[in-house]
Amino acid sequence: MGKFHTIFSLVVLLIIFQQVLALPTLPLHTNSRWIVDEDGKRVKLACVNWASHILMLAEGLSKQPLDKISKKIASMGFNCVRLTWPTFMVTNETLSSMTARESFQSVNLVESIAGLEVNNPSLVNMTVVQVLQEVVKNLGVNNVMVILDNHVSKPMWCCNKYDGNGFFGDRYFNPRVWLEGLNKIATMFKGVQNVIGMSLRNELRGPGTNIAAWYNFMQKGAEVVHTANPNILVILSGLDFDKDLRMLKNQSQVTVSFKEKLVFEIHWYSFAAPDDWKNGNPNDVCAAQVQVMKDQAYFLLDQGYPLFMGEWGINLAKDDVADNRFASCAFASIAELDLDWAWWSLMGSYYFREHIMALNEFYAVLNWDWSEVRNPSFMQRLSSVQSPFRGPGLSDHEQYDVIYHPLTGLCIPKSPEAPPTVPVKLGSCVQPEAWTYTPEKNLQIKDAYYCLQAEGEGKPVKFGTDTDCKSLNAQWERITNSKFHFSTMVNSTALCLDIDSNNTIVTTQCKCLTGGSCEPASQWFHIIPSTIRYDS
Repeated sequence: MGKFHTIFSLVVLLIIFQQVLALPTLPLHTNSRWIVDEDGKRVKLACVNWASHILMLAEGLSKQPLDKISKKIASMGFNCVRLTWPTFMVTNETLSSMTARESFQSVNLVESIAGLEVNNPSLVNMTVVQVLQEVVKNLGVNNVMVILDNHVSKPMWCCNKYDGNGFFGDRYFNPRVWLEGLNKIATMFKGVQNVIGMSLRNELRGPGTNIAAWYNFMQKGAEVVHTANPNILVILSGLDFDKDLRMLKNQSQVTVSFKEKLVFEIHWYSFAAPDDWKNGNPNDVCAAQVQVMKDQAYFLLDQGYPLFMGEWGINLAKDDVADNRFASCAFASIAELDLDWAWWSLMGSYYFREHIMALNEFYAVLNWDWSEVRNPSFMQRLSSVQSPFRGPGLSDHEQYDVIYHPLTGLCIPKSPEAPPTVPVKLGSCVQPEAWTYTPEKNLQIKDAYYCLQAEGEGKPVKFGTDTDCKSLNAQWERITNSKFHFSTMVNSTALCLDIDSNNTIVTTQCKCLTGGSCEPASQWFHIIPSTIRYDS
């Protein structure tokens, strides 16, 4: 039975991987809060950010062949790239006509020219606009969708409040020129099947921020893009570095002439509240930051709009306290809402960023020379939110609960053996057990008589029977402000769900219930609604 289950699980994973690699039936449109294909089936965007706005060239082309990079993106489970571009690349004729070689020469990147000649010789004498087209084309060959993101106007690193690229009317941000650029890019990629969306502007910000101007120009930009290319999704970002869409709750909705193409974008990093994550109680900080996200963006889901988390990320090269705590909170939130998203970033290094040559990007999924995954264990964790948990057209199963562990990105899988003989261990979220959290506070297998029961401190939990489920040590309180701790009583001692070094679920004394800085993530479990079932 165990061998058959293992083989079956591998087959399921292969099917899921093939589904990720295959393009959906395009073009895409929206159905309430979901992005769906032509057949009305939910398409979850699991994207990675690929910067192409600093030197007007997609980063990494001097390090690896383009096709190898595209294939690497697909092999990591991403079905989409958020590809950035600067306005002046298409509105300034001098820049538009610049070749890849000349772009590197402009900042004396002799080594990058040599690397491009070795890895992508056909691109060396193409214009920067032609290179952008080649990158999009090659991603399409590898069945990777593309969202074209207008990141800045003037080619440069982004972002600060005073860089001249922040808001309409800033030094480099002329609205007329911006609209011209949107029109040119939308027109250029009309009919290019794998271009499924355009994000109108990255991280609006700065002292010139004005809500009335946001409505005026975002509506105009949306109309320009849709008129030029009616098949693609139109993605609108918020204010304050794309952290704030509250105007859509407090004021009128965006008014456009088209339907079922509008998506809104939000960004989320630990540095939105770095001191809180570093010094505060993670349960309290997570609850507070999720509430901020609800107030500033998540409400749009209830209003019937898709919400695209266009950037989120952490430092993958070193142990960072704030990022580690943020990550577990973010994974739980993104999984619960089953958001579409784009990880920052792909780029293991940059050609030239902020006057530094070949700068290492520690947030990147690839290493410095773009040859390997930077942090394989993290990619396993990220895979837990690459496939959908629910959405139109995916399954006719009724909703059930998944028990999700955000620190590992694992769930409680279907057991190959009959309970209660096997320890309850975490496994892939591709084939999770169907649970329900009952009014009696049992964590019970849906439509069955088995529930999780604690045995004592440091001991694995077991599957209790119908009679066992009535005992105190099978009743689980969701405690702390995060609601991620599940606590029960064993011999008058409060114990919480936890994991051991083998990912077996055990119960230990509850951690970080009060006080300041601490590490509760091993005890964080979250209930995720799902309708996807892979039955054996």
